Amino acid sequence: MSTISTGTQDQSGARTRLHGKVAVITGAASGIGREAALLFSHEGAKVVVADTDHEAGTRTASECADAIFQDTDVSDPTSVSQLFDTACEHYGGVDILYNNAGIMPADDDSVLITSPEAWDRVQAVNTKGVFLCCRYGIPRLIERGGGSVINVSSFVALAGSATSQISYTASKGAVLAMSRELAVQFARQSVRVNALCPGPVETPLLMRLFEENPDAYERRRVHLPMGRLATPLEIANAALFLASDESSYVNGATFVVDGGLTAAYVTPE
Repeated sequence: MSTISTGTQDQSGARTRLHGKVAVITGAASGIGREAALLFSHEGAKVVVADTDHEAGTRTASECADAIFQDTDVSDPTSVSQLFDTACEHYGGVDILYNNAGIMPADDDSVLITSPEAWDRVQAVNTKGVFLCCRYGIPRLIERGGGSVINVSSFVALAGSATSQISYTASKGAVLAMSRELAVQFARQSVRVNALCPGPVETPLLMRLFEENPDAYERRRVHLPMGRLATPLEIANAALFLASDESSYVNGATFVVDGGLTAAYVTPE
């Protein structure tokens, strides 16, 4: 029977669950992506920080043990192709692909309000971006003998909302379905593909929306069984498990990290 590695230890005795692995993380300049970059680096990975925010992305890379920043527009095929070329030129290959980049603009609203232009803008990043990163990234994982793809979907792919963000919700449903198909297609090439579905998280993106409309936060908070939003690190820790060999038999999963939100009917308040 084969033995599954759960990481090694460095000289200080700390665990390095991603020792020797190369991780490409999109949207890694801030929020969950930044936390994941720092965490993956701490666990022994070499990290490619991909983002459009050069200043914040460079700062994130500089705070990792071994990382580079690559200016990347995930909606542009040339930019995405260059991302993986750079990762392979610098580190020799890619083992982990964490498709975290996404947008949630204020003009994405009800289907009765959202313009076709707003719809397209969200789909270009959230759906096409994951498609392109898998299109150019999965062959790189296959070259290394396999690896882990983590596609960020959302709890909104599993539950409806009267406070709609129609294009965002549709994009996350598409990512969930895409992840399942890729998981089945590439399983025998040792590429695992899972969809990470966070609940609401304390990211700059979401908190900015709530600062503009405090009532919107209170309306949502009452539906959270744990009474609070997730922290970015809590989601990054879930991604770490999916990235590591500890999840070697986890494939095609809808990995929900939402504090019980999608399980709830009536909350304590």
